Amino acid sequence: MSDRSVFFVSDGTGITAETLGNAIMAQFAVKARHIRRPFIDTVDKGFQLVREVNGVAEREGKRPIVFTTFANRDVLDIVRTCQGKVFDLIKTFVEPLEEEFGLPSNHKVGRFSDVSKDSEYNSRIDAINFALEHDDGQSARNLEMADVVLVGVSRCGKTPTSLYLAMQHGIKAANVPLIPEDFDRGFLPPMLKAHKKKCFGLTIDPVRLSQIRNERRPGSRYASLENCRHEVSQAEAMMRREGISWLSSTHKSIEEIATTILNDLKPERLTY
Repeated sequence: MSDRSVFFVSDGTGITAETLGNAIMAQFAVKARHIRRPFIDTVDKGFQLVREVNGVAEREGKRPIVFTTFANRDVLDIVRTCQGKVFDLIKTFVEPLEEEFGLPSNHKVGRFSDVSKDSEYNSRIDAINFALEHDDGQSARNLEMADVVLVGVSRCGKTPTSLYLAMQHGIKAANVPLIPEDFDRGFLPPMLKAHKKKCFGLTIDPVRLSQIRNERRPGSRYASLENCRHEVSQAEAMMRREGISWLSSTHKSIEEIATTILNDLKPERLTY
């Protein structure tokens, strides 16, 4: 199908609108041009947005898709007058829940309205700091505080997965690389000995690993297909011997990897 402009609009950060909107758009073979418009929190900004949406509709000859999460109903009423197809995600989900619970929602703008009092937000910040401190086996300090310790060869996706777990779930995730010296010794790095139950392994197709490493160090032995095959084979054998669950990151998104990890390890402080 042809291109389509998709607006993600909110009087807050717009994260919810974009997350839900992208999940919905993924169901359709449409090449979308994303337009993000957060903090549309006044009537004037609402009218400006309407003019922008209308301009896009006239230029492209198709009405844009507009996903919104407005707490301010006055601004929403203005946005609804645009020439786009407006999907009010708050109305879709919140109003039926108000009816079901017999309670009004608080209609707050975004979930980050007062971060100083938000324990969940502070937990995520602590988790991000923890992930950065314990990236790539940099530190064994306070490793007992980790919810998850990711292990695997270099460049298999440990760092982005650790940061995603921290940012999205408040999970304190450390990551430790498995290197040739570990394979020569035949056992996990010593820093992991007391934390094996928290370990989860990532592996990757050697061909894909070689491609990734060549982007960083082209033509090196580190990036050679032969070496990548050896390291992946040794890492998988080690994880198998140690009884560590693992999965391949080759064809999985970070979201899928993180969900699998949480489902497998079920960190004690999280409620399931």
